[in-house]
Amino acid sequence: MITAIAIDDEPLALQVIEHFCSDLEGVKLERTFTKPTEAIKYIHKFPIDLIFLDIKMPAISGINLAKEVTSQTMVIFTTAYSDYAVESYDLNALDYLLKPIKKERFLQAIEKAKDQYRFLHQQDTKEESSIFVRSEYKLVKILLEDILYIEGVADYIKFYVKERKPIMSRMTMKEIVELLPENDFKRIHRSYIIPVKRILSISNRKVKLPEREIPVGNTYANVLI
Repeated sequence: MITAIAIDDEPLALQVIEHFCSDLEGVKLERTFTKPTEAIKYIHKFPIDLIFLDIKMPAISGINLAKEVTSQTMVIFTTAYSDYAVESYDLNALDYLLKPIKKERFLQAIEKAKDQYRFLHQQDTKEESSIFVRSEYKLVKILLEDILYIEGVADYIKFYVKERKPIMSRMTMKEIVELLPENDFKRIHRSYIIPVKRILSISNRKVKLPEREIPVGNTYANVLI
């Protein structure tokens, strides 16, 4: 069950979201807030999965509030202004709904939330043979057996995959390590994760894969022993 809250300084906007959520399966709207400062206190005390978040509010903007939530918290922006779209996606927002919100469009955003929720909780399912990562504003499926190696580049993860161009996703190395099967993938450097089965040899602090050699960081020297 996805737990959600809605934040908007306009009570009527919150009523619309409450109405849309009233007959949803798999999503429970826990609370609504007209004051973002109260919502922040609630989030810190009761972590939730999803926030419906207005952007233009007097006390604090939705953009700034979104920066305070964890990467595991999904955000769907709701606003009457279209000029914040690019900035919202830079924050890895799940979706961007323009007011007045149409129910069909709202349900599309909910489906994205359900897909993302399943992705975020895949680490609890040990038999998963694939993962979903967010890339270019959509969820992309990657088969674990197709992963050649993974590289951390600034705030992004770059997946090198068989017969596909590299896939970029905005997430941390820690997040992807927790998602992948521990026995099948090893982090050997602050910037690299490799599939164990693809190792050809290990020597001189380097791991040789069919595609290239990857350095082994000092912190990770004992990982492969």
